[in-house]
Amino acid sequence: MKNNKTYFLLFFLLVVLATGGCNKVSKEPVNPIDPDIEKDVDYMAKSYLRREYMNTYYYWYQDVITRNAALEPQKYETIYDFFKALLYSGDHWSWMCDKEAYITSETGVYKGSWGVSWGQAAADYDDYAIRVRYIYPGSPFEKHGVTRGARLSAIGGKDISEPFTQEKLAIFNEEIDKTTNEFTFRLADGSDVTFTATRATELQTRSSLVVKTFGIADFPGLKEDVGYFHYLTYNNNMKNDIQQAMKEFKKKGIKKLIVDLRYNGGGDVDAVTELVSWLAPTPAQGCPYVLMVHNDKLSSLDKKIVIPENKDALKLLTLYFILGPGTASASEVTVNGLAPYMPDFLYTVGKQSYGKPNGMYVLFYPGSDADYSKYNIGDFSGLKYAFLPICFYNKNSLEGAIPDDGLTPDNWCPDDLYHDFGPEEENIKDCLTHVATGVFPTHTKKTTKADASRPELLLQTPEQADPHYGRLIAK
Repeated sequence: MKNNKTYFLLFFLLVVLATGGCNKVSKEPVNPIDPDIEKDVDYMAKSYLRREYMNTYYYWYQDVITRNAALEPQKYETIYDFFKALLYSGDHWSWMCDKEAYITSETGVYKGSWGVSWGQAAADYDDYAIRVRYIYPGSPFEKHGVTRGARLSAIGGKDISEPFTQEKLAIFNEEIDKTTNEFTFRLADGSDVTFTATRATELQTRSSLVVKTFGIADFPGLKEDVGYFHYLTYNNNMKNDIQQAMKEFKKKGIKKLIVDLRYNGGGDVDAVTELVSWLAPTPAQGCPYVLMVHNDKLSSLDKKIVIPENKDALKLLTLYFILGPGTASASEVTVNGLAPYMPDFLYTVGKQSYGKPNGMYVLFYPGSDADYSKYNIGDFSGLKYAFLPICFYNKNSLEGAIPDDGLTPDNWCPDDLYHDFGPEEENIKDCLTHVATGVFPTHTKKTTKADASRPELLLQTPEQADPHYGRLIAK
């Protein structure tokens, strides 16, 4: 790898390698007698991954380089299997994807999507019914009144209501894959609706889901307006979503703000920097909010990312973050990075976050200089795979790291799948109660174990959930 390459960093924090500098692909010796090599269409990609990326950029390269050298790429059925084989035993964060998945993550355009995130309240309420966690504007369901909190009662004319069983899960998984189907929902207001819908051919999503203000008439005891910003992904191409929301709050004189990150798996560090510039107190401007530490080969890339000057910053008196198991990477960096500068007026509500103390580069294949030149201007026509191995660890300005098991909220609160995002939703209600009274409500955690006969969903997001949350892309 040449030394003149600059980087788009991404914490899964996810990090994208940007301009110039990979050596052109040099073929490893190929044994023409080995039929497995000749049949393996990804042999060169597997070899390139190990040689150019995992032996240099991987944070734990010293722990695996000898073992990995003995692996035979052609013996692994897919490149995904080979990538997994190259990882350090303690690494459950690194991942890879193909061109289509990468482009979708960058553009927010989903093809053939229902535009709905499915969920269950099993963990907190012993309720295994399939409900809508959130819905994108433009979803095929939106015009039928489906919102967060709606319960799916039947699909394809087949009952899947409670009690939820393995058989009903199988029905859901089979029917939800169809392009057109009939759905019956019990809506959040208690009414029932049945309709036929077809997947959206192309659904353009935004990085923010909800921007609203709760006034004194919306919640008992409020004496001032409280802002609410539900942020889904740190997308560098959609930083204007942050700017528009913050300018609206600034115009309304908002001094107390709720930032909902419970389903935000991360994103671009430029977007993180944009957001923290609006949220951080004035004395924190110019100070670091994240420190990144690499392996010994890449120590020259160790850096601090600072909170930029923002004369329009909100100058908040109180800041609340709503967390959950889907809060990861860049989202955790945001909270962890701001905490040292807001020790007395930053509060976290919800459930334990995902836990991702490290970050990645996004490394592309093909990966020649010419390929990277195209990627750098947004031309991914020649892209085949994107690899995201862990490449660094990060801390805040006080050397505080994100725990492996995630950030523990100041006030635990279940994820309320029964109400849309408003004053009645438990997490938002907790924040508003604290604003009004100075005290958080208390909730009792469920202690019973999950019922194996009433299964939980494997489908969790509009795009059939990627379990790997987070990207924090820095330049």
